[in-house]
Amino acid sequence: MTSLPLLTLMMVVPVLGAVVVAALPVGSARLVRPVALGTTLVTLVLAVAAWVAFDSGSGTMFQLTETHSWIPQFGVSYALGVDGIALALIVMAAILTPVCVLAAWNDVDEAEFGRMKRYFALMLVLEAFMVGVFAATDVFLFYVFFEAMLIPVYFLIGMYGGPQRQYAAMKFLLFSLAGGLVMLVGVIAVYFVGPGGPDGFLVEKLIGGLDGSTVALRWMFVAFFVAFAVKAPMWPVHTWLPDAATESRPATAVLLVGVLDKVGTYGMIRFCLQLFPEASHWATPVVLTLAVISVVYGALLAIGQTDMMRLIAFTSISHFGFIVLGIFAMTSVGGAGSTLYMVNHGFSTAGLFLIAGFLVTRHGSKRIPDYGGWQRVTPVLAGTFLVAGLSSLALPGLSSFVSEFLVLQGTFMRYKVAAVVAALGIVLAALYILLMYQRTMTGPKPSFAEGEAPRDLSLRERWVVAPIIVSFVVLGFFPKPVLDLVNPAVDKTLQIVGVTDPAPTDASGSAK
Repeated sequence: MTSLPLLTLMMVVPVLGAVVVAALPVGSARLVRPVALGTTLVTLVLAVAAWVAFDSGSGTMFQLTETHSWIPQFGVSYALGVDGIALALIVMAAILTPVCVLAAWNDVDEAEFGRMKRYFALMLVLEAFMVGVFAATDVFLFYVFFEAMLIPVYFLIGMYGGPQRQYAAMKFLLFSLAGGLVMLVGVIAVYFVGPGGPDGFLVEKLIGGLDGSTVALRWMFVAFFVAFAVKAPMWPVHTWLPDAATESRPATAVLLVGVLDKVGTYGMIRFCLQLFPEASHWATPVVLTLAVISVVYGALLAIGQTDMMRLIAFTSISHFGFIVLGIFAMTSVGGAGSTLYMVNHGFSTAGLFLIAGFLVTRHGSKRIPDYGGWQRVTPVLAGTFLVAGLSSLALPGLSSFVSEFLVLQGTFMRYKVAAVVAALGIVLAALYILLMYQRTMTGPKPSFAEGEAPRDLSLRERWVVAPIIVSFVVLGFFPKPVLDLVNPAVDKTLQIVGVTDPAPTDASGSAK
């Protein structure tokens, strides 16, 4: 254990880095990117220190805790802490942020000094908010971070995105604000039916301490779930994602889809299940139906896309359907699989978005029909793109296979029909990934004007891709460290919800 406020430091360091970047004087353009990268690496070191200090065998709900009175008149505290689920997501964010900074190295030219400073400063501020939203153990503080994340993302899309960036940024903001306002009603209601007092928003006090009618608690569940479904994103409140991801810079798309959207599924575990266990049981049939629709719908729409960034965005809608399915299956296997899926999806999506971004940079088009035969001129780029795609479609031996298998196994234990229908998503995933690869990378060698043939991945780009590829292999063959981290938190959640795993059955369906 450590006495250092590691969680606070993981927020303070990026904010200080953003201030330093923003304050750099004219003529120091070359320092902007190294300072931003160095800041994210320091944050990563702090995240690793938090992992080392975390005791998976502890019986406490949260560790590395910090609690200070903030607005006692309203029961609000500055309260931070992590369980295994939150820590796994924070570490994932801490790994992906320096990868994204390195990937975005040339997104803004040094000649545009002011724009460059703002770009990297916004990424650092976003990292601080990402840590805060996963570490908050006060419901109101969580809501503050939940809404604050919108600000840097809005500007990253609206100022640095593609031709339709302003439309995409505004759509993202309106959907997110609408969901956030609905959740705010639930947050206020929670305080009035909770234990009250100067720390009346603390999660640990609210679990089992909400004294409201069944109808009222169900409405509160709906308020939280709607906000998290928008963020996740789930069908039918998903339509902001394809536009936002397509118009974003690839690094922004990674942070948006790979990390920020996990706040939705994380919130379902932390607040929907733990604060409203009875309402969670009540809503499970509807949620599972929406999850299965998301799995199949996202995959079907991905198959028909001609814009590769839009295709990758639709694949994420399908993947988030799997994650929600495992959460509301309410089994230890499904819960562990969902949490592992959140981590694995972050890395697989990062690989697809960033490598596709490298491809688009070389040819200037996002349209899949504009490519073909590129494995003959950029073999390393093509190879890494294939590996990222195979991880996304859950090829055995790569990371996503383990999590997807656990989700389907855990769901089948209790909801066989939902698991069987969702398994169709595996077949569809093979279609949309392999068709995209075939259309962009295979075929006859493309012709280029003399001296204009695209170069393969540079040294910097290989450093971007390397940790992502390593994560596919390591988590594919040895997911045990992450599972050991999250399993106690999953078991605690199931205990709060009041469910146990179904008894094993024999071939006739009888309990053994």
